[in-house]
Amino acid sequence: MNVAEVLRRRLGLSRSKVGKLMQQRRIFLNGKPCLRAEGRVKHGQRLEVREPITKEKKQAADGPVIRYVDGQVVIVEKPAGLTTMRHAEEVSEFGARAQRFLPPTLADLLPSLLAKTSPGNRLQVRAVHRLDKETTGLVVFARTVAAESNLGRQFRAHSTERCYRAIVRGRAKAGRIESCLVRDRGDGRRGSSTQPGQGQRAVTHVHILEELGDYTLVECRLETGRTHQLRIHLGESGTPICGERVYDRPVHGKPIPDKSGATRLALHAASLGFDHPETGKRMTWHSPLPRDLQDLLARLRKSVRGSPGQ
Repeated sequence: MNVAEVLRRRLGLSRSKVGKLMQQRRIFLNGKPCLRAEGRVKHGQRLEVREPITKEKKQAADGPVIRYVDGQVVIVEKPAGLTTMRHAEEVSEFGARAQRFLPPTLADLLPSLLAKTSPGNRLQVRAVHRLDKETTGLVVFARTVAAESNLGRQFRAHSTERCYRAIVRGRAKAGRIESCLVRDRGDGRRGSSTQPGQGQRAVTHVHILEELGDYTLVECRLETGRTHQLRIHLGESGTPICGERVYDRPVHGKPIPDKSGATRLALHAASLGFDHPETGKRMTWHSPLPRDLQDLLARLRKSVRGSPGQ
């Protein structure tokens, strides 16, 4: 498989976009600039797209913040640019030895962070759910097998509380979105199936928090928790998240324009709640929008106030 095909399948990048990134020397194969879209990618090689260093990326380097910890669970605020945990395909593709060349995940960093707060305590952490790499906000890790099993049941039963805030393109509508999600909707992307009986049932509840002209600040509550559920539902509703580059277009269609200036996916896991796996007590945490999304909101509000008729 060549470079262009790998990036199309993994990241949804068109051949012209790949060519532009190559001109900017932002595509690397095994650590070296890649300048041929038709070049072959061999098993075990590392292909990456490096983003320019921005103010927001520098802020992400501040690292994760532990919000709560006990003998059963750890609640962490994840910054943008950090993967929650290693994907199964990465483990299979690279193997245990080669993983040392991959960027660390939040799961990799947590034991050392815990050791700083509790010297001598480096218990293994167990990821229960994940946030996308560019999504910020709250995520829970289990510290014991029993806690992992208990939290897993809660997530599968959809009894956890998960609310996200997102800045989307267009004028979003409040309401309930339900569809069945499949791995390939017809163009290589995940999406809603048009065939009855196919896919996994997914339900999202959308609430309008603020209208910002051609953009909207929304809060979304997950009734189910499928892969990329929010991104898909908002994109298919015609209001893709600012910074979205995969679910921002209809099947085989062109991307919906994004003039927001968002430098990453404008999605934040703002609240997380579940029953404590040991005590059964309901516990909930809230997280404010990170600085980069606050700045984006401020720019959009200023744009609306400065538009004619305002």
